[in-house]
Amino acid sequence: MARMTAIHPPRAQTLGQLAQALGLSCSQPDLLIRHITADSRQVRPGALFVAYVGVRVDGHRFIEQALRRGAVAVVGEKALQLPTPYLRVRDARRALGLLAAAWEGFPTRRMGVIGVTGTDGKTSTSAFIHSILTAAGRNAGLLTTVHARIGERIVETGLHTTTPDALTLQAALREMVDAGGQWAVVETTSHGLSQWRVAGVDYDLAVVTNVTHEHLDEHGDYAGYLAAKARLLDMTRANRFKSHLPKMAILNADDISFEPMLAHAPRQMLSYGVRGGDVRAEKIELGAQSVRFVARGLGRRVEVEARMPGRFTVYNALAAIAVAFALNIDDAAIQQGVFAMKGIPGRMERIERGQDFVAIVDFAHTPFALDAALRAARDLTSGRVIAVFGSAGLRDVDKREMMGEVAGRLADLAIITAEDPRTEDLQAIMAAIARACQRVGGQVLLEPDRYRAMRLALTHARPGDVVMVCGKGHEQSMCFGEIEHPWDDRVALAHALDAHLGRTTSPPPFVLPTYEKTRV
Repeated sequence: MARMTAIHPPRAQTLGQLAQALGLSCSQPDLLIRHITADSRQVRPGALFVAYVGVRVDGHRFIEQALRRGAVAVVGEKALQLPTPYLRVRDARRALGLLAAAWEGFPTRRMGVIGVTGTDGKTSTSAFIHSILTAAGRNAGLLTTVHARIGERIVETGLHTTTPDALTLQAALREMVDAGGQWAVVETTSHGLSQWRVAGVDYDLAVVTNVTHEHLDEHGDYAGYLAAKARLLDMTRANRFKSHLPKMAILNADDISFEPMLAHAPRQMLSYGVRGGDVRAEKIELGAQSVRFVARGLGRRVEVEARMPGRFTVYNALAAIAVAFALNIDDAAIQQGVFAMKGIPGRMERIERGQDFVAIVDFAHTPFALDAALRAARDLTSGRVIAVFGSAGLRDVDKREMMGEVAGRLADLAIITAEDPRTEDLQAIMAAIARACQRVGGQVLLEPDRYRAMRLALTHARPGDVVMVCGKGHEQSMCFGEIEHPWDDRVALAHALDAHLGRTTSPPPFVLPTYEKTRV
């Protein structure tokens, strides 16, 4: 698959046209702008350079460099006197999103947009929605952290990506419109919302899967995290375009975020859940490789089968069905769309090499997701569950102990290893997880090398057991220090299985730095 990058076709707009998108006037409205960027290294002659204060770097420091490279106008947040037109804004990140939308001709004003946010289940829920829309004959595009579907093309969206940057996002949405897209399903992360990468996206339906303990490093506390997620609802409520489409929130009635989110919801709202909600899942049957249930609500009753295991699949599919109900999609398309969704790379993905136990790779990297994944593993076996996982460095510290407690309660053996330690002390991260696991009576082994941790898990596996490697899923790299090293859990686990079964003596497919080289 090709990798998604921002596309800058050979066209131009005037500075006046772009300033209008920001609600501003400018001194040289006829000045031609040939591309937009917030990276001074990408400036070409005729550029509009956008400077904002980032997490680590203040973009205003690079204005002079941008001007030397040919920028003809600047957008920024500070009081400056420049030799070129300067548009001062309160929030330049938001301005960049609006400018990107204007540059691409405001593509989301020409198709319906469904935004999906939440801590867990965003990607799967987005894929279920897209599959149902496709089954209903709607031309729909899909943009997730795994890949994008634009017309007939599938485009890779990156390594550790959340929502793409504003320029890339709007270029993809423009491609969807050009391909005849009637709908876009956009997985929308809290980072994408809080950093305004999605400014300029005109959402019609906002879906919230759940809001649990995650990304508190970015948002400060749970209230800040909720506020970031709620921005999707605020944006949907504020959308004044496409009057023929509903402006609606789809909320999880069983989640603790339900009541706080209600305050931000548009006038139209649907809730879904197992315990409550306008649209409910009943008669749930959890199988080894699929789930069946009846979706009932709004006077409708639809029997569905989803070819993915786990109770969380019920919630993800049910959220998509609530969207389908809101859009009056018929029962047959709902059934076909749910059944057609075969799974997401790195989500409860089985790795089969002829072994006599189950080996799974899953993206679970939050306490809630790990709990759901390990409970799903229990449904697959009467044997033992062996979990291999870690917790990322420079991220939410509190979740390490929470994940350790989850593994201690639900896994028979937890093998703690590396998961993007970045510049933190890997051994310290692992020790914090292990202490929490042991505190609730869990059995723990520590192995900092992730490939060796997989091999260790396989040596403990007996016929009928489940070995579940969690935390990386579809991702294609792992960060040590400040460097992303090639890595794929699925490829590594397949090789580890082959080595375990005596089918290969080749070295591991990836070489990661040792603990001694990465500790600080």
